[in-house]
Amino acid sequence: MAHPLWQACLDQLAQELPEQQFNTWIKPLVVQVPDDLSSVTVLVANRFKLDWVRTQYAARLTRLLEQIYGQPIPLELVLAPRETSARTYATPQPMDPASHPEPAGLGDDAQSPAFRNRINTALTFDTLVEGTANRMARAAAMHVAGTPGQLYNPLFIYGGVGLGKTHLVHAVGNKLLADRPDAKVLYIHAEQFVSDVVKAYQRKTFDEFKERYHSLDLLLIDDVQFFANKDRTQEEFFNAFEALLAKKSHIVMTSDTYPKGLADIHERLISRFDSGLTVAIEPPELEMRVAILINKSRAEGTEMPEEVAFFVAKNVRSNVRELEGALRKILAYSRFNQKDISIQLARDALRDLLSIQNRQISVENIQKTVADYYKIKVADMYSKKRPASIARPRQIAMYLAKELTQKSLPEIGELFGGRDHTTVLHAVRKIGGERQQLTELNQQLHVLEQTLKG
Repeated sequence: MAHPLWQACLDQLAQELPEQQFNTWIKPLVVQVPDDLSSVTVLVANRFKLDWVRTQYAARLTRLLEQIYGQPIPLELVLAPRETSARTYATPQPMDPASHPEPAGLGDDAQSPAFRNRINTALTFDTLVEGTANRMARAAAMHVAGTPGQLYNPLFIYGGVGLGKTHLVHAVGNKLLADRPDAKVLYIHAEQFVSDVVKAYQRKTFDEFKERYHSLDLLLIDDVQFFANKDRTQEEFFNAFEALLAKKSHIVMTSDTYPKGLADIHERLISRFDSGLTVAIEPPELEMRVAILINKSRAEGTEMPEEVAFFVAKNVRSNVRELEGALRKILAYSRFNQKDISIQLARDALRDLLSIQNRQISVENIQKTVADYYKIKVADMYSKKRPASIARPRQIAMYLAKELTQKSLPEIGELFGGRDHTTVLHAVRKIGGERQQLTELNQQLHVLEQTLKG
């Protein structure tokens, strides 16, 4: 049984990270916590994984431990003794302690006669709640699933964390396999592709690597931004990309940003990413959030009253994963206290989340963040100046104030220099409409939203 302190960290990271990433890098870690809580020692299976966890996750783990415990706790990452590794990991580890772990890649398929597609059968088009936020991406994905290798190849889906990108790519795989059970389909996280390239390089098995990746009918790959600064990986993915397109196979990718916004990715690869169809998934709108809560609650065998769903949806705005986390807290609180689900119960269950939100996101905070981002003065937010270099950021700040706070239009107008509520409404509609059309604006808003939500 995990130590309660570490378990609290795991629960938080499970909500923040993509499932594949969490299961590959965080869940297998072995942790030692002394009774006096003087330190936390994390045992890591091998040198490669140790370096990766240190660079990618150590800072976040340190902050989480301090946040949960209330004061700093030293975090130490060490190589696990061989017997610990053998006991902890389900798959046998290579004899060379520096060789790369094989948590979910093609390496263990070599030991199995059946091709393992890694598709989650629960993530289908039927279980995906449709709304304005994902309608275009869903329609494109369904088209690909029905006629792979033709239009929209590659399909590039982008959006923030927890918006349903992974669900959508699994849905494509499930639909194709339902129509063509013999199709060679593979879902993989970009980190695992990196892992497979490393193994092929170490073991000089690139022929086997190419045979597997180049023979697919459908490749579904999550979070391609992880290819940044990995030249050999990018080269191999480019080769696989070209081979699959040449044989009319389909590629569906996800990322946290649109192709041209990717950093440290080769230009020729970005041009390939951008050569098919690029679609965004937005944070879910209010009605979609309500539908998600009611549907997921029903799937758990509990009916959530509509007024409670609206209360939660108004207060949890950023993504589906946070909605699911809020729902789990409410259901657990209801069962533990043996009380029916009500607005008051939801308020009690989400007390910490609501207090953090109320403390962090204020109109003043939005004004300062937007002013910093667009390099204007905070005073310009409520001044009468009207040049585009000021009016545009001001409208964006009004839009974010309406989206991220509970303030009414008149209240927002008052905080922007006593402006009329119709001015605020015009800004909200204008920026909201342009967000659907302008990729660059949409990306800027994503950055601002993530900054404000911490």
